[in-house]
Amino acid sequence: MSGGTVPIGPALVAALVGLTLAAAAVLRLSGLGRARAILGAAARATVQLGVVSLVIVAVLRHWWSTGAFILLMYVVASVTARRRIGAGCPARVAPLAIAAGVVPSLGVLLASRALPATPLVLLPTAGILIGGAMTATSLAGRRTLDELRSRHGEYEAGLALGLLPRDAALEICRPAAGQALIPALDQTRTVGRSRCRGRSSGCCSAGRDRSRPGRPSC
Repeated sequence: MSGGTVPIGPALVAALVGLTLAAAAVLRLSGLGRARAILGAAARATVQLGVVSLVIVAVLRHWWSTGAFILLMYVVASVTARRRIGAGCPARVAPLAIAAGVVPSLGVLLASRALPATPLVLLPTAGILIGGAMTATSLAGRRTLDELRSRHGEYEAGLALGLLPRDAALEICRPAAGQALIPALDQTRTVGRSRCRGRSSGCCSAGRDRSRPGRPSC
């Protein structure tokens, strides 16, 4: 084993399988009812990562294929976020919300030349931004609909007082939707102390220069 690298072998596979089974057992014994979902998610992630690893090797060879793969990630994130929010979410809301977070951020990073305009850098950066926007959109959407259902009387009271439907809904939903930013804020506050960004972890695991990934992470 070379210094600093993570060996791929039976020991790693056994450890990951053991941790997955332990997580499923804890959920089953606690009565939360998600043990089967944990096993399914782990198996699905393993297959997806294996396929994606093979695809990315080919995708990064050309700009058009990199752009197509980023578009595919965006579509998958939009569909996933809408499904997580529920049937009450209009079809256009999740795609617009994710695009509103990803496009300006990626545009500024590229226009300012903070990131090299290469497929090798653009693809993982876009993936991180799309994943974060998807999580925030899903949480905000679910919290919004839950608040409207549980506090429908307050919404009706706002209408009775003369508020427009949109304004009455915002009075209830805005604080709850803002809580969707808490996970991202906590990750930002604790980066480097309790967690590392994906690029930093990857470089460290691969035994590369530990100082390099900090610049783009910032």
